Amino acid sequence: MKTTSEEPRLPFPTKPLSFGGEEIEEYVIPEEKRAEVLKQLYIFGRPPALDEERLDLHTGKTFRVRDYRVTRERGRNWLLSPFVEEGGGSVIDWMPVGRRRKA
Repeated sequence: MKTTSEEPRLPFPTKPLSFGGEEIEEYVIPEEKRAEVLKQLYIFGRPPALDEERLDLHTGKTFRVRDYRVTRERGRNWLLSPFVEEGGGSVIDWMPVGRRRKA
């Protein structure tokens, strides 16, 4: 996927993450900054509370929102589920627990 513009980097260190044969970067976000980063990157209006549970549609696993991960790929910052290496989804694939996408 090509992006048309590059986003500014977040002000946090990164560590390498191998995913799908590609080397990308994962931000190391301090606990005290997680709510702020979630608010900045969440694309659906008001973000959920850090202690809310969400379902990752790709893995079928639940997680606490505070366990989200952020990567830097192709000049953009991506808000992901904690299960990214298992095929976990981005924020568009997070559902409130108890709700499933209709087929």
